[in-house]
Amino acid sequence: MGIKISILGCGWLGLPLAKSLLSKGYKVKGSTTSESKLDLLKNAGISPFQIQLEENQIIGTIEDFLKETDVLVIDIPPGLRRETSASNEMIFVSKIKNLIPYIEKSEIQKVVFVSSTSVYGDGFPIVEIREETKPNPDTESGKQLAITETLLQSNSHFKTTVIRFGGLLGYDRHPIKFLAGRTNVENPDAPVNMIQREDCIGIIEKALDFARDDNWEWNQTFNAVAPQHPTRKVYYHKKAEIFNLPLPTFAKNSESKGKIISSKKVETILGYSFQKEI
Repeated sequence: MGIKISILGCGWLGLPLAKSLLSKGYKVKGSTTSESKLDLLKNAGISPFQIQLEENQIIGTIEDFLKETDVLVIDIPPGLRRETSASNEMIFVSKIKNLIPYIEKSEIQKVVFVSSTSVYGDGFPIVEIREETKPNPDTESGKQLAITETLLQSNSHFKTTVIRFGGLLGYDRHPIKFLAGRTNVENPDAPVNMIQREDCIGIIEKALDFARDDNWEWNQTFNAVAPQHPTRKVYYHKKAEIFNLPLPTFAKNSESKGKIISSKKVETILGYSFQKEI
């Protein structure tokens, strides 16, 4: 293909994404904050860079990382433990603000930003959510992601496609491990909005298929959630049995709030078919 991709954040999703892109003929650079992971990236065939975004600086050779790149994939989660600085400035937003001038100075014209459906918050009562639904985040990470989406998509130097993933599943990652045996868990009748890692990778790759198509509108937003939406109670009881874990018990006589995320746009515009059930 010859398309050159730089993935900022080769972690739980970014690393297998990079490996998959390599297998499809893309040239891939990848970043990590850990020196110990550089050899892991290199051995996988990824051109490795140690990059650390900070509130007031970027540690590492960010210019070289962004050089000769067609599409930049930003896959770094907002910090959940250190949410705001002493000056009340949002740390994740500050990091992206520091990054943007470097993107502007590079030859990069297209960006993929990995976001989350947490930007929507939780409706009351349960409602269906589409991409045109106005974000209304009720968590700190959701607020920072929503601001970051706007920062990137409003920039005239490059175009940004935002992909909002639901709850991430795959391999050793499943929320039932944290809910097993818990009591009085809220929102028993709220629908789940999950997606397997393989589908996350597939959807990003589908978007990248359009990177060379000048007639395709790149500055878009996509929800990315598997089409199955069982209730939390039904879903987590089933998963507890599969994993042989204690069943969680849910609060009774309380009205559930939540949302059903529609991924129809991913299926129609990107032409993606979900491969893995949740």
